[in-house]
Amino acid sequence: MNKQDGRRAVVVAGARTPFVKAFGDFTTMDTIALGVAASRGAMAKVGLGVRDIDSVVWGGVILPSGSPNVGREIALDLGLDPRAEAMTVTRACASGLQAITLAAAAIERGEADVVLCGGSDSTSNAEIKLPQKVVHALAPLALGKPTRSDYLAVLSQLWPITDLLPRQPKIAERSTGEVMGEAAERMARRNEVGRAEQDAFALRSHQRAAAAIAGGVFDDEVVEVTTPEGKTVRADGLVRGDTSLEKLGKLRAAFAKDGTLTAGNSSALTDGGAAVVLMSEAKARSLGLKPKAALRSWAYVGVDPADQLLMGPALAMPLALERAGLSLGDIDLVDLHEAFAAQVLSILKMLASASFAKARLGRESAVGTVQDERLNVHGGSLALGHPFGATGARMVTTMANELARTGKKTALLGICAAGGLGAAAVLERVE
Repeated sequence: MNKQDGRRAVVVAGARTPFVKAFGDFTTMDTIALGVAASRGAMAKVGLGVRDIDSVVWGGVILPSGSPNVGREIALDLGLDPRAEAMTVTRACASGLQAITLAAAAIERGEADVVLCGGSDSTSNAEIKLPQKVVHALAPLALGKPTRSDYLAVLSQLWPITDLLPRQPKIAERSTGEVMGEAAERMARRNEVGRAEQDAFALRSHQRAAAAIAGGVFDDEVVEVTTPEGKTVRADGLVRGDTSLEKLGKLRAAFAKDGTLTAGNSSALTDGGAAVVLMSEAKARSLGLKPKAALRSWAYVGVDPADQLLMGPALAMPLALERAGLSLGDIDLVDLHEAFAAQVLSILKMLASASFAKARLGRESAVGTVQDERLNVHGGSLALGHPFGATGARMVTTMANELARTGKKTALLGICAAGGLGAAAVLERVE
């Protein structure tokens, strides 16, 4: 991509906050504050000042109603030059990756040289929605000059009183009404992925993440955060290196009485932010910076939410490989978002299936088998957590660092997302 004129988009730095359980250490920090913390960390790694950023592209899912353009708020809170434009994008759990690929496209078109991108979400600060009946009834009072009779008319509209109760937020599909865990449960049954397999994969994720933390692998990406209460948070809060198959096996099914998905083999509600600094390769070289990786290709796809809601990566990953001119065998590292162990294991089966390839991809042979030693080498969302908008940027940061650290050449990322969406990207190490 535009290698000849130096416009190739390259990752020069990435940083993230610790990922912590919702309603924990970051409860009083909203998605903007988390994005600011991650962004400051990423900028500091390469010595960027507030006037060095051309643009901000930010991903988010739980957007605050009073300031939904989170990217612009982050730019202002960072004190960037007011001329630095900013926008916020949302593609469910792939929002962080979407922000990065939009930034890469802008750089390669010559629209910017330095872009701050990434994503954040604060599940702790998800707004509780009032029933629309209440909103419609009260809006005229709030927007006009109501009389006493107006108030009496509104009261009559609000009966029965049970309709006034706020509704619990649910991660459910608007088109099907199905909660994501229920869809993953169906996926597990359809692809014959059992409880034992799921628990074993979850254990693997925790063990690999714990090993990465102990080995200092995340030291170059996790930045400490001081909360408004004065507490300094330095490490991820969800990783359980001491868990076991026995402990995981005692957990009850979470989405169906006879189900196989539990709190242990599903990702937890999480608060956190992750930021990436992208530059044109020419700009990075002119500043004396060594790029970690380049985005060689990416792909986004949609599937019928009523079919297999979370199967998108099985379609997006082959497309990203095709656009990069590579096969799965050419890839050194594969990083799959772990929304649920059942979803990851199903995707791996699809990629290895010739019948799936023929039916869904129009090809005669399977995409290929992902060897264990190449897959999620430092764990994933099951262990680290999943702040919806941040996960894509976390994955890009971890894989870019891993390519630079190990000298490996390529990494393939895959993310499932609500709405029946799938996302993928190929990163390559920059020589």
